[in-house]
Amino acid sequence: MVKLSKRLQTIAEKVHIGEKVADIGTDHGLLPIFLYENAISPFVVLVDINEGPLEKARENISRYTKNQTFDLRLGSGLEPLKVGEVDVVVIAGMGGLLMCEILQKDLQKTKSYGKLVLQPRNAPEKLRKWLLLHGFQITDEVLVEEGRFLCEIIVAQPIESADVLSKEQIDYMETMLELEVNPILFEKRDPLLPAYIRNKIRIEQTILKEIVSGVGDASHQRCKEANRRICLLIEKMKHMEVESD
Repeated sequence: MVKLSKRLQTIAEKVHIGEKVADIGTDHGLLPIFLYENAISPFVVLVDINEGPLEKARENISRYTKNQTFDLRLGSGLEPLKVGEVDVVVIAGMGGLLMCEILQKDLQKTKSYGKLVLQPRNAPEKLRKWLLLHGFQITDEVLVEEGRFLCEIIVAQPIESADVLSKEQIDYMETMLELEVNPILFEKRDPLLPAYIRNKIRIEQTILKEIVSGVGDASHQRCKEANRRICLLIEKMKHMEVESD
């Protein structure tokens, strides 16, 4: 039986029994194999833009699931899928901006799938903003440790236009860093949240030191922004500590 990394295992947990799944950028195909082996998904499509990863997936399918045919499709993003063909679209291990491009290419098709499970390698705040601006609600989020990195797993669903947040509301969330540290993580008391925030504070402190040493001017606009962000992040840490008492 296939064994998943903690990251992929957590992604698998966001798929409910009976849901049909498309794994975009499937690479080695271990997630779809796991979903099949554990009778979670009755139908899984494996998509990749390159033939090489699909060949690796075929090898793993042959290794782990004897006499079982999987649906492997060569193509870019969601293009190989039909409208509404699956319940869940998984995109993991790509950059956040690339994910936005994939989802944006055919927005009507993207919204035909009931749930998106996304794990961006970078720019998660830009991905969250794109989702909110384009008619999706972020319904769940979880942090996962992978080596020395903390990965964000984002679950989103399309919503009715009447429920879409205004640009002003989203801009406010961005200003308050809620697109970088999702309030859902506080509500769930995610155990990795303190380390996640501390890492963001360290990044801002490093930026601050580099600007001051390079420019020699603490009034530099980016210095002000770094200080503002540090203060907000520290407040979030304090709020979390108070809630845990």
